[in-house]
Amino acid sequence: MVNKEKLDNPLLNSRVRSDSVTHSEKWLGYLAGPAGALLFNAVLASYLNVYYTDVLKLTGVWGGAFLAVFPIISKIIDAITNIIMGQVIDRTRTRQGKARPWLLLSAPLMAVTGVLLFAVPTASETVQVVWVMLSYNLFYSFAYTIYNMSHNLMVPLSTRNTEQRGGLSVFNNIANIMITGIIVALVFPMVILPALGVNKSSWIMVMSVVAILVLPFTLVEYYFTRERVTEETQSRPQETIPMGKQFKVLVSDPFWVAIIVYFLVYTLCTGFKNIALVYFCNYVLGTYNDGITQTMVSAIGGIPMGIGIFAVWPLAKKFGKRNVTMAGFVIFAIGSAVCLINPHNMVIVLIGQFIKNIGGLPCAYVFMALFADVLDHIEWKCGFRCDGLSTSALTIITTVSVGICSGIFNLILAKTGYTAPELINGETVAAVQNAATQNVITFFFLGLEIIGSVVMIAALWFLNVEKVIGKEQAEIEARQEGRKA
Repeated sequence: MVNKEKLDNPLLNSRVRSDSVTHSEKWLGYLAGPAGALLFNAVLASYLNVYYTDVLKLTGVWGGAFLAVFPIISKIIDAITNIIMGQVIDRTRTRQGKARPWLLLSAPLMAVTGVLLFAVPTASETVQVVWVMLSYNLFYSFAYTIYNMSHNLMVPLSTRNTEQRGGLSVFNNIANIMITGIIVALVFPMVILPALGVNKSSWIMVMSVVAILVLPFTLVEYYFTRERVTEETQSRPQETIPMGKQFKVLVSDPFWVAIIVYFLVYTLCTGFKNIALVYFCNYVLGTYNDGITQTMVSAIGGIPMGIGIFAVWPLAKKFGKRNVTMAGFVIFAIGSAVCLINPHNMVIVLIGQFIKNIGGLPCAYVFMALFADVLDHIEWKCGFRCDGLSTSALTIITTVSVGICSGIFNLILAKTGYTAPELINGETVAAVQNAATQNVITFFFLGLEIIGSVVMIAALWFLNVEKVIGKEQAEIEARQEGRKA
């Protein structure tokens, strides 16, 4: 059990005092605060691989094996550290909660290790490879693991009020979708990437600024969040539940298994799509860093996300979070199919992207509220919470999927003959990719998500936790009142 007395310092107390969710909590703790880390993570998801393939030119290292094997091995390490971090969180006992203290620690760690990701020295290939492996694991397996594990628990531990929790889930995803989407999907391809080209010094400078911004934003998230669910149990002795016992409870519960399968498929499909986006816009739909293609795809596809802020939660309350999400994935698959009619035609692709993102709205905004319902159901079922281990499962899926997607994508790029751009007389000159390379890029950006939508609908069919959660939460509250008496 981690017991950090220093974190009982009043200077470190949450600025949220109310027992109900406040406006400052929504806007600062769940919208503005997470924006820094989520922005940088989105930048990395879209452009770190481009930095490795196009700027550092590592595609051919070890015959193409390095960029295929290294991300997968790194994510195995990341998975192990996620399990450890989940157990650490479950054993943390402080006045600040069990997850929030780790937000505080993660803030400077992410800033420093984020700079190291891009500050690869100009040296021999061996030195660069070693630097890439070390910096990648310091950021993802250490710093970001600490942040992501604690951040993912903020909504489930914020309150038991399902309506307030759903609102926080929406605000949390606005930070992820709107803020990061505007900057990463619009500003970067239209303004920043054309200016960077394959100039290494420029990449290091710009990415370092984005990494350092993580620090102040994460501090805002720390100070304007509160773990009300954790506070309910702080007044009585806490039993440390063995991980093996927690694991048996989780894997035997159909709701938990269903949401994990759903999240796994969604994360894999999204991972392949994100990594393929830049390549699709550069080599299939448009030309290299033309400043308009990726901006158009992201802007037209992202407009529904803005509309969804006002539409999704009312629909979810009326029809159910699960039902609205299932219907969304039907629309999602239709949008992808429209894009595939002619992936070289801008108009057709933009129409398909618009339709697809309408379908993706429910998943984007209500997932954490649905996940919180499952965690409360587990508590009702077994009498103890499995927050740390459950969140470990989500973050393991997220992190390992990044490695799997990067490794498979990079391997196939190398095997189909991908040619990186060159810097000639200060100008970036890109090659025309062959048909095989263009086809696999198109599949990972558009085709795979049709298959994934079918699988996710099937998983959601079994996730009808909303039918019982109200009754179960009332029973949990009655148990707690009985203990107090």
